[in-house]
Amino acid sequence: MIAEDEERARRGLKTLIMSISDRYEVVAEASDGKQALELIQIVKPDVVFTDLKMPYLDGMGLIKAAQAAGISAKYVIVSAYEDFDVARQAISLGVKEYLVKPITYDEVQELMERLDADGGNYMCLDEKSLKEKYPDVHPLVRKALSFIENGYASKISQKELAENLGISQEYLCYLFNKDVGETFSHFLKNYRIEVAKGLLLNGGVPKEEVPYSVGFSDPKYFNKVFREVVGCGTTEYIRNNQR
Repeated sequence: MIAEDEERARRGLKTLIMSISDRYEVVAEASDGKQALELIQIVKPDVVFTDLKMPYLDGMGLIKAAQAAGISAKYVIVSAYEDFDVARQAISLGVKEYLVKPITYDEVQELMERLDADGGNYMCLDEKSLKEKYPDVHPLVRKALSFIENGYASKISQKELAENLGISQEYLCYLFNKDVGETFSHFLKNYRIEVAKGLLLNGGVPKEEVPYSVGFSDPKYFNKVFREVVGCGTTEYIRNNQR
């Protein structure tokens, strides 16, 4: 997958990657960090090429947010500038390569060969998945939980999800409430806030980017919901939970 806000650079990198071997496929492209995070959680790419400077969420923030969400992938930073401090931080996150534009065919070919040889993933959350937390729910509810777990950073429509599951919205509401013990919308809201709490404490995403990372398009509304669920604002929450 490629996250790059400049269309020409994005198109050029895609062409370059796919020209190396027909074994490589660019499964998704994003023009900003928020869209990139949503797509990463949906398509779960093996490798993510990301620019450093992008709207909404920069490259480092994207990597941290994806890792905090338990997304297992190999990350490659592509930047117009060589920045030692950023490169050092990238290494600490397990980023596989820091490429400086303009990148060449030989650079990417050698990188892809190394990534092929470098088996295994390196990022996984310790927390139980929703499937493990709710092992005895109806199969359709299990699918809904999986959808929430993988797509909470994007817009989730209960009506569209029900249609995808082949049932009515009312029946999905009934099943979900019966098996999980709360409504779908209430569960989704609380799940997003739980993820946000983790992001705020581990510093994986700049504080101002947290709302976008968990599916909120309006920071003011996020702050309102956060206070309703947690009982305090984000600044107070961080202060009370710092070790």
